[in-house]
Amino acid sequence: MTITEALDQMSGATRVEKRAISAPRVLNEAYDYERPSSFSRALRIDLNGLAILLISGTASVDENGASIHVGDFRAQVQRTYQNITELLHAAGATWKDIVRTTCYLRDIERDYAAFNEERTAFFQEQRLDPLPASTGIQAILCRPDLLVEMEAIAMFIPPRKE
Repeated sequence: MTITEALDQMSGATRVEKRAISAPRVLNEAYDYERPSSFSRALRIDLNGLAILLISGTASVDENGASIHVGDFRAQVQRTYQNITELLHAAGATWKDIVRTTCYLRDIERDYAAFNEERTAFFQEQRLDPLPASTGIQAILCRPDLLVEMEAIAMFIPPRKE
């Protein structure tokens, strides 16, 4: 038995069930990259009838792991929303279930106005009311060709299985 296993056993805590969510049609898994990265695209946690989705930083990456729309900020935002939409769909959720987003922009001074226009149009298209809580942050992203990355949290009560 490892030290970690012994500590887990001693804690007596009940583990919360969680499972990875993927959308391989539009976005590959980070561990499949040429240089693998150790994270899940998203996790679903089912807790007393409530489903919570934690969506990792998602960007304009295709099903082969390649950055796409290099240099086109608006197209990168749109592809990022598409990737998140597919992750939500894979877990039985929609944008109406999103409660929080965190948006990372490589150059917030240059790109925030365009980002806000794209976000507003997308949220109107999704008919979101109320809008999710959101934070915008300037950050150095994991790839130099990415201009935007987003995280999201969704919560919903799944239909009962009979």
